[in-house]
Amino acid sequence: MTGLVGGSAPVLTDGEVVLRAPGLDDLAGVLEQFADPVTARWTPAPVPFGPVEALELVRDIVPAMWADGSQAFFAVLAGGRYAGTVALVDEGHGRASVSYGAHPAARGTGVLERAVRLLLDWAFAERGVETVVWRCEAGNWASRKLAWRVGFTVDGVLRHSHPSRGRLVDAWVGTLLADEPREPAGRWLVLPELSGDGVRLRAVAERDVPRVVEACTDPVTQHWLGRMPASYDEHDARTWMATHAERLATGTAVTWAVAAADTDDLLAAVNLFDITERHAEIGYWSHPAARGRGAVAAAVRLVTGWAFAELGLRRVRIVCAVDNVASRRVAEACGYRGTGRERLGTELRDGLADIVRYDVPAEEWPTDTGSGA
Repeated sequence: MTGLVGGSAPVLTDGEVVLRAPGLDDLAGVLEQFADPVTARWTPAPVPFGPVEALELVRDIVPAMWADGSQAFFAVLAGGRYAGTVALVDEGHGRASVSYGAHPAARGTGVLERAVRLLLDWAFAERGVETVVWRCEAGNWASRKLAWRVGFTVDGVLRHSHPSRGRLVDAWVGTLLADEPREPAGRWLVLPELSGDGVRLRAVAERDVPRVVEACTDPVTQHWLGRMPASYDEHDARTWMATHAERLATGTAVTWAVAAADTDDLLAAVNLFDITERHAEIGYWSHPAARGRGAVAAAVRLVTGWAFAELGLRRVRIVCAVDNVASRRVAEACGYRGTGRERLGTELRDGLADIVRYDVPAEEWPTDTGSGA
């Protein structure tokens, strides 16, 4: 990518969304975007951001970047109204990095995705860019989901590499190559609420933390889940909860709180994990006060039905320690069949133990069970 002659910026459009250089007519929109708390949280925009900063950005900073070719910075318009910004930063050797931000009124409308697609098409076709790099602070799920939608592959985490308000934080990084399709490279799962048989399956929430700690410090849970921290506390519970969004985003697992339908108290947790195009595994644990109430079996039936109906899986499996009678009863009560024994296949608190494998193929699952949605 090279500087544009005379500092002029092109006008790009798909017929509805327009990208052009920001002008003085955009000052109100720029101010509203960059003074917004969401923008302040995830970008290095000055705080506070006022009229002076907006004028300096539009009148001085952006034209200078266009003039020296260091950054192609566009205003986004939709329906003639200011909707946000997109930009490419020249990183040399056929590389550029992308950034984007939406005006508060444009969030959730799909306008910014269309703007990013316009920008990428221009970068690859008109500017000779070979690789576009996307980076953002880890935890900025809105930015990551847009990157996923337009085809970026999330390549990893750069630890303590991203400056954020005077400190270094972890950053996600992804890439998109010129010859790659502009479509999602994998599945981004959305956790549904499922209900039936007196339970409601929902996302694990902050209010569940005390019950999670109670369940995971219980001697029975500690014995059967040997890799769980022995001194499980609220930090461990929140660390576990923090993994759920990443697993949804990578399409590898869905974790539900199993809550009482009447009180919403957490009774158990159930996890569909190791998800592939054809198979997945279900795991579960129960709060001690909920054991023997059938809540886990009800949850497993709901999740199994959802996995077949919504994900199109061909088989779901469950693995239990041979001596874990309660866990085995759940699998058997839900119609799973034992398929064999594996020696020393799981780690208990006091060492390795044999396991029994259970599974159910889609064609054996009762069609009237449904997903419970």
